[in-house]
Amino acid sequence: MLKLHHFFFANVVGLFMATLIVSSIISYYTLKSFVITENQEQLEHSIILMQMQPYHLSDLDRIAANTHAAIQDRVTFISEDGTVLADSDSDKFTMENHANRYEIMQARRDDLGLDTRYSATLHMHYLYVAKKVLVDDHIIYLRLATPLDEIMSNFYTLWSRLVMIFVLSMVIGLIGAYQMSKRVRYDIEQIVKYLDEISNKNYKAVIKTEYFKEFLHIALNLKDLAKKLATRDKQKRKYTAKLRLVNKQRNDILSAISHEFKNPLASIMGYADTLLDDPNINPKVRVRFLEKILSNSRKISYMIDRLALSVKLENNDMSVHPMTFNLVDLIQDVILNLSSKYRDREIHFAGEECIVFADKDMLDNVLTNLVDNALKYSDDDVTISIMDKKLMVIDKGMGISESDIDKVSSKFYRVQKNTWDNSMGLGLAIVGYILKLHDSELIIESKVGEGSLFGFSIKKMIR
Repeated sequence: MLKLHHFFFANVVGLFMATLIVSSIISYYTLKSFVITENQEQLEHSIILMQMQPYHLSDLDRIAANTHAAIQDRVTFISEDGTVLADSDSDKFTMENHANRYEIMQARRDDLGLDTRYSATLHMHYLYVAKKVLVDDHIIYLRLATPLDEIMSNFYTLWSRLVMIFVLSMVIGLIGAYQMSKRVRYDIEQIVKYLDEISNKNYKAVIKTEYFKEFLHIALNLKDLAKKLATRDKQKRKYTAKLRLVNKQRNDILSAISHEFKNPLASIMGYADTLLDDPNINPKVRVRFLEKILSNSRKISYMIDRLALSVKLENNDMSVHPMTFNLVDLIQDVILNLSSKYRDREIHFAGEECIVFADKDMLDNVLTNLVDNALKYSDDDVTISIMDKKLMVIDKGMGISESDIDKVSSKFYRVQKNTWDNSMGLGLAIVGYILKLHDSELIIESKVGEGSLFGFSIKKMIR
């Protein structure tokens, strides 16, 4: 199969060859007709000039000879019956009757006749022009003839020169076509290389066509295509990464649920097996074991509720029900509830009255999670403060490393991974979802060994 530049070059060569052949044929016949017509007109002009001169029948031999010497054409006088009266090149007495010569018959009918044929007398091809004239009250025919061989010789010389010009033009054209073919090939190679780069996902590759607008237009379209493919490939990578993340999160969820549920379930199963194996167990021990089973069941229920809550918040399935209330009153309630859980710990509050418009239950959840975390991961007192339109929970615990600060608000992440506290690492994730619903976000500042600050802006909640 031919390549494009080969096809282009072959077509140009074929076009030049066809043009040369057709032009040569046309020029051959055109020039031939032109040369013959021109000589015919010259003979007709000479006959008219001869006709204008007065002469007699007795002067025909002399006039034929003198005219031939002057114009180099053959001169013949022929009578009405076809007898040759005089001829400049042959003996009139040996010549045949010319009454049936085509040019004589035509001149007899139309006053002027012409013909081209081979002369058996002189053994040459001639162009004949004959005219009816009146001499001494007798109709005779004056005929002039010029050799066609000389005419054709001049024609072939002219035609050969034209052919040489055609050939030279074709050579120049072929050189130009070859150069153009090289340029076409160059632009095509640039496009092919660019397509190879795109197929290898190198969407930043450069394409540079230099010679033809059409290829430049193709190159621009290919660049647009490369941009679209790059965007689509980027989207595909993001989607793939997202799927991997979703799969990882799903695995993390299953792993976390399995891990977090394992301890309370094992405890429930252990106490239940003991009760079943010993029907006569001490009633006090039975009551204690049942209390343990109930406690662990509540822990599992609590974890399920928190997991369901985080899923609803993440999927925006929770509706915010705002109301106006005193944020300090809510803080005092949270302190009271957690003080009963952490009896040997102190929780302090510093700040002024603050009226907010928000979902009270959700903010209760936020405060409970933040204060509970502060108490859980520190041994000293915990402080809650409202300052500069921010609510902050401050502890002096072990702190969080910089590498862990961005992770602590993720689902199922806990700094102390080997400590089971039935939280499943959902507390700060839930806090983040709730704050987002209130146009706020979680603020975390921490230093290892010094403590942590967890807070959020309440600027948009204040009324």
